[in-house]
Amino acid sequence: MTIAPEAGTKTVPVPSQSTYQTRVADYWNAEENPVNLELGKIDDLYHHHYGIGDADRSVLAEGDPVRRRERITAELHRLEHAQAELLADRLGPLTPDDRVFDAGCGRGGGSVVAHLRYGCQADGVTLSDKQAEFANEQARKRGIDDRVRYHCRNMLDTGLPSGAFAASWNNESTMYVELDLLFAEHARLLRRGGRYVTITGCYNDTYGRASREVSLINAHYICDIHPRSAYFRAMARNRLVPVHVQDLTEATIPYWELRREADHLVTGIEDTFLTAYRNGSFQYLLIAADRV
Repeated sequence: MTIAPEAGTKTVPVPSQSTYQTRVADYWNAEENPVNLELGKIDDLYHHHYGIGDADRSVLAEGDPVRRRERITAELHRLEHAQAELLADRLGPLTPDDRVFDAGCGRGGGSVVAHLRYGCQADGVTLSDKQAEFANEQARKRGIDDRVRYHCRNMLDTGLPSGAFAASWNNESTMYVELDLLFAEHARLLRRGGRYVTITGCYNDTYGRASREVSLINAHYICDIHPRSAYFRAMARNRLVPVHVQDLTEATIPYWELRREADHLVTGIEDTFLTAYRNGSFQYLLIAADRV
C-alpha cells in the first residue's frame, strides 16, 4: 500500500489493518474518558498514560467539593506529567536538528513534551483518526505544527523514512501489538545508535501465566499485556540493546491510590491495578535500549 509522505491526518490510510486493530481504532475514536480529557485541559498537555511519584494526599482533605475536584485533577495531572518527563529524560541527548517518533501517541502530549524539552521535530502515530486530528489541532494552537505532526497510521508499518529518527518510544501502547513486529519497525526507523524507550505494564512471568487481574485489565482496554521476558527477547532479535531498566511499580502506586478516590475520574479498573501491583503479578517498567 502506498502512503502519501507526511500527509495530513485524514489522507493517510492505516496500512495492513487487522480486525483487531479496527476494534482498537473504534475504541479510541469513541473514547471520551474524563481521566484523559479533564487533566489535559489544565495546560493543553493531554497524556494517555499513568503517573509516578509521591502524591499530595492533602487534596483529599479539601472541604469545598468543587475545589476538591480541581485539586485532585491537578495532582493527577502533575503525576502523569512527571511520568512523561521521566521518559523524555531517557531520550537524549537530542538537538533541534533531531527527529523523534512517538508510537501510539494518543492525544499527543508526549511528543509535545519531547519538543519542548529538546526543540526536536516529532512524528506521532495512532490508529485513531480522531486522536490524530485532536493532537494536530493542539500543535496548531501552540504554533508548533511545523515541528510536531501526528498521523493516523499503524505503528507496525508507518511508511516513515528509514534511519531518520534519533529516538523513538512507546508510552503504554506496546500491549496492542506483537513485540517483534513493533521492535522491527523501531529498528528500521532509528539511525544507528538511536535510542528507544518504553514505559509499559507487563505481567511478571516468574509467577507463571498472567494473573486474574491482568486478564481483567486486558478485557477493560481490549489489549494483550505481554510477559516481562518477552520484551527483552524481542529486543534482542531486533537490534535493540537495553541500556537501562527501571522498575516503576512502587512509584506508580500513589497515582492509583489517589485516582481511586477521584469520584469524577474513576473508571472502575483502579482496584484491579492496585491489587495486581501489590501481589507482584503485574509490573510497571521503563526500558531504554540503543539501536545497534
